[in-house]
Amino acid sequence: MAVQDDTTAEEKHPDDDRVILSVRDLTVSFGTKTVLDHLDLDVYRGEILGFVGASGTGKSVLMRTVLRLVPHSSGSIHILGVDYEKADVKTRMALDMRMGVLFQHGALFSSLTVKENIQLPMREYLDLPQSLMDELAYLKIDMVGLAADAADKYPSELSGGMIKRAALARALALDPDLVFLDEPTSGLDPIGAAEFDMLIARLRDTLGLTVYMVTHDLDSLFSVCDRIAVLGQKRVLVEGTLDDMLACDDAWVQSYFRGKRARSVTTDYGDANAVPGK
Repeated sequence: MAVQDDTTAEEKHPDDDRVILSVRDLTVSFGTKTVLDHLDLDVYRGEILGFVGASGTGKSVLMRTVLRLVPHSSGSIHILGVDYEKADVKTRMALDMRMGVLFQHGALFSSLTVKENIQLPMREYLDLPQSLMDELAYLKIDMVGLAADAADKYPSELSGGMIKRAALARALALDPDLVFLDEPTSGLDPIGAAEFDMLIARLRDTLGLTVYMVTHDLDSLFSVCDRIAVLGQKRVLVEGTLDDMLACDDAWVQSYFRGKRARSVTTDYGDANAVPGK
């Protein structure tokens, strides 16, 4: 479904042809505590952006703010070139349909089967016959690498990796342009995490997705992310390629990308293998 362009020229972001998500001067506070302070961030069409930062810095808060699950006190959020706050209800609904979300622990409804979970967005936004929704659900199930018999299973009958894939299938239910992934490989073993990374990359390439990935997984950052953004001091400290991260002189960024745990994934970056201080 195409987004109706009911906004004025002043409400359009100037780079909407290249930027699929633009956050400008965003401030988010909880009571007297400011979590994000005049933050700026762009996400480009077709990329996989890895969003990292120390625990508690506000990575998930930013994602939830973009998704309107957390209010912001100032700033603007443009999605597909449209200022979400200034858009009318019909345009907002159309924008919502072009975004999919995979929450950290899957957030599947325990009383619903995998198939029924996937069909929830279809029921909310579309008016489709049950037979077509069943067909689409099986298509999404196959798309994320689950067996067809997973459709009638409940979340309690699934492994951790299967829950992630089922939740991803639900995120893809409405064929979104932009997908948000919150710690998609957390809780997975190294093999399962690597397979999930490759699944994300393949879906990006085949479906033309843009992926916003909140993660702590260095392997994901090094293997599938086109760009990385680092959150710290209530703003984006640095954003760019892996080379940009390795060249950044911020102490936390250096520790994160050149620390002991990073040595196994920096073999192509010269002295990045060295332990700091050695």
